[in-house]
Amino acid sequence: MSGEETIEYDVFGRACPSRPTLDHITNRWGLLALGALADGPMRFNALARRVEGVSQKMLAQALQALERDGFVRRDVQTTNRLHVEYSLTDLGREMADKVLELIGLLQDRMPQVLAAQESFNARD
Repeated sequence: MSGEETIEYDVFGRACPSRPTLDHITNRWGLLALGALADGPMRFNALARRVEGVSQKMLAQALQALERDGFVRRDVQTTNRLHVEYSLTDLGREMADKVLELIGLLQDRMPQVLAAQESFNARD
C-alpha cells in the first residue's frame, strides 16, 4: 500500500479491522490497565495490585493485546534481577487520556447511575 492511499475505518461496520482493537481497549482489564499505566511505567505485579481483581492470566492477555496494538511497551529489565516493566507508547498515552476521561465521567456520575439502576430494579 502506498503512503497516498487512505482507508476509511468504520468501527460500526462488521468487517472493520478496528473492532478487535476496540475490544482490547474497552474490555474491563484492557481499559483498567491503560488507565493504571497512565501513572507511569509499572512492573507486572505492581500493575496486578493496582488493577484489583484481575487474574495474572487475564492481565497478561490484556497487556499482550495492547502491546500488539501498539498501546503498551513491554521492556525487559536486566539490572540486578530480571523483571518486566510495562509503559505506554505515545499512541497508548493518547488512548489512556481518553480512557481516563471516561473513567472520570463514570466516577463523577455514579450517583445518577446507581439511582437509575435502583429505579429500573424497582419496576414491576
